[in-house]
Amino acid sequence: MPKSSSHRRGFCRTFALLLLLNLPIPTNSVFAQAFEQIFDDAPGSWLEWESSESKESEKDEPLETDRDSFTYATTTVGRGRTIVEVSSSYINNRSTPDTNSYPEMITRYGLTERLELRLGWNFEAGGGGDVSNGDAGGKSEELGVRKESRISYGFKYALTKQNAWRPESACIIQASTPTSGSETASRFIVGYVFGWTFFDNWKLDSSIRYGADSEAGDHFNDWAPSVVLKVPVHEKWTVHGEYFGIFTDGKASNSNPQYFSPGINYLITPDVEVGIRTGWGLNQDAANFFSNIGLGVRF
Repeated sequence: MPKSSSHRRGFCRTFALLLLLNLPIPTNSVFAQAFEQIFDDAPGSWLEWESSESKESEKDEPLETDRDSFTYATTTVGRGRTIVEVSSSYINNRSTPDTNSYPEMITRYGLTERLELRLGWNFEAGGGGDVSNGDAGGKSEELGVRKESRISYGFKYALTKQNAWRPESACIIQASTPTSGSETASRFIVGYVFGWTFFDNWKLDSSIRYGADSEAGDHFNDWAPSVVLKVPVHEKWTVHGEYFGIFTDGKASNSNPQYFSPGINYLITPDVEVGIRTGWGLNQDAANFFSNIGLGVRF
């Protein structure tokens, strides 16, 4: 089957999934009513956004970046606000030279309360693909040192606010284009992230992303599911544990690297966050280990 048909099928499946995940579900059952008690119950209909008063109160919410886990944050920047995120990753590959990735910069600007624009740039050098940031794909380890840089661009749109069982959610459409290196093809990503806040500000977020990727002329699909639990342990400290995988489809030699990744974040101020996370490969397709340290600042 032609590669273009495979990409179209992958995009259609992802779009259908986004629609299904945002369909309303009846809440008149006993189970649903009991389940609602776990969460903060806020009024509002499906896909209804918050009032202007609620938006004003959220401006003082502590910063939550996209870089502090493989799973994107469910929140957007907010109208007129900007978040700049930078980080550096080290990846200990199994059989090729280790990979270094930096500055993994992404600038997020709030065009409206729900819509943010995204622009980033990164450079990486080593024998394997990047697995630690939001533009990670299903590229294999290869002999020798590969050096490349990419510019990324796209947007993130907030879909729902949490209302009992209904999750807070957002979708992301993003692409990246090489600015140096042997690869010349752009990469396309569409993702959906959703999650709940419960107990004492614990957060359980999950995401699925689809990517149209290529490597040495071989075009294929990436599917990347992830789930992360974030637990505050102090007013300024948060720890998390995360699972994520990158599964290829239609590649000459498919792979499915999977990882477990713990991390810790510290809020210097409500608008400045630093964080460290690590990860261990769970199978032979994954790198042995990776580490990441980064910073996020909101203006």
